[in-house]
Amino acid sequence: MHARAWVFGVWAAILLWSVALFLVVRDHFLNFRLGRYDLGNMVQAVWNTADGRPLESTNGATGEQMTRLGSHVDPILAALAPLWLVAPTPLTLIAVQVGAVALGALPVFWLARRHLESERVAAILAAGYLAYPWVAWTAVDVFHPVTLAIPLLLFCAWFLDSDRLIPFAVCAVLAAMCGELMAVGVAGLGVWYALARGRRRAGIAIVCAGIGWVVLAFSVVVPAFSQGSSVFYGAYDEVGGSPLGILRKAVTDPLTVATAVASWSDALYLFLLAAPLGGLFILAPGLAAVALPQLSANLLASWDATTDPRAHYVAGVLPFLIAAVAVGLSRLSPEGRIRGALLVLTLSVVSAVMVGPWPGAVTGAPTFYRTNASPEFLGALRAAVALIPDDEPVTATNRLGSHLAARRYLYSAPVLGSAKWAALDMSDTWVPAVWGGGSDPEAILAFRLRLAQSPDWHLVLDQGGVVVFQKVG
Repeated sequence: MHARAWVFGVWAAILLWSVALFLVVRDHFLNFRLGRYDLGNMVQAVWNTADGRPLESTNGATGEQMTRLGSHVDPILAALAPLWLVAPTPLTLIAVQVGAVALGALPVFWLARRHLESERVAAILAAGYLAYPWVAWTAVDVFHPVTLAIPLLLFCAWFLDSDRLIPFAVCAVLAAMCGELMAVGVAGLGVWYALARGRRRAGIAIVCAGIGWVVLAFSVVVPAFSQGSSVFYGAYDEVGGSPLGILRKAVTDPLTVATAVASWSDALYLFLLAAPLGGLFILAPGLAAVALPQLSANLLASWDATTDPRAHYVAGVLPFLIAAVAVGLSRLSPEGRIRGALLVLTLSVVSAVMVGPWPGAVTGAPTFYRTNASPEFLGALRAAVALIPDDEPVTATNRLGSHLAARRYLYSAPVLGSAKWAALDMSDTWVPAVWGGGSDPEAILAFRLRLAQSPDWHLVLDQGGVVVFQKVG
């Protein structure tokens, strides 16, 4: 096949994959399978930015207005405000995420083409990237700024591998803006560049810039906007509670730290990440090792979601494992490279069929992906959303909140705040905590009873388990 045909094939695969994944997430959104956590949080931050209040959002657990930088340092969200002005719908954010992740196939193709000296093998690996089930899951995992780091970090690897430091710096800055930990991967690439390419001065500068941004984010930016340390340190209480605390714990109580990363769920997580790639990233251990800091953070956390490969926490891991496959296969013979690429594609396709985010293929998917609501119930949800005026302060249960987020004040039931409206899906009992959250049916039921018994609130809709209250006067 002519070289241009392989390139055309990659672009066609990117387009088809993007359309297919967008339709999957669009279906989830329109049928109320997505929540205020986390799609609504991002929509509110982008909407407020477009309205002149940069990254402002409502804290779901406390009801206080805050700047998103007090929880996550992901200012790249602000760059989406102009797109919101053009197309003011949550589907805009979803389209950006799906399209961005799809474009990660390009640096995979380019890396493989350079190192494997074959357009065909490079195209096979690019297809393997798109077929890799956890790449697809990150694309449909509502919207998270860190997911945008997947293609950006792949472009970083490509530009460093090409000794093109200026475009690398642009992509590195953008990746760092996707989340407070994404610059750790940038720093790791600096170490790889210094050792594998012998560019020590440039590599050290990259390391210092990456680590410097992470330190600045955690020690200056987050405290400045939250009046305290990151609330997500709570996920690491058992192993030290902070980066420095973890280091101290590793020295004073290494058994506790080792136990935290040695559970069966952690082992399964590692297997699920490695299996669709055939473990071939080990052929480029230096590049694969760049994933270790983020991987360690995921394993050490006490929150189950961090070791779920379907969740966005893999964003700082996947780019380096996949890039390592593209580079590492060069150690094999030409025949071995083809076999290796076909192995990755085959295993990824089989894995995607088994556990990918496709209708009818989801195995053990999160609850909201398994929700099959009746037309009557969906009609009640849509009627509830239609009743709430634009930009009126509202409190809502999680799934309704994803459709009501384009406003300044959005509270999560049972937090009332200054809400003038309350929209409750009584089957949706998830409530937020300081970090994380969980099901609390009693709290949602008590909140409904409180509003029903209050003379300040009037019931305006009660249909199929969906209720809407309006504040009197």
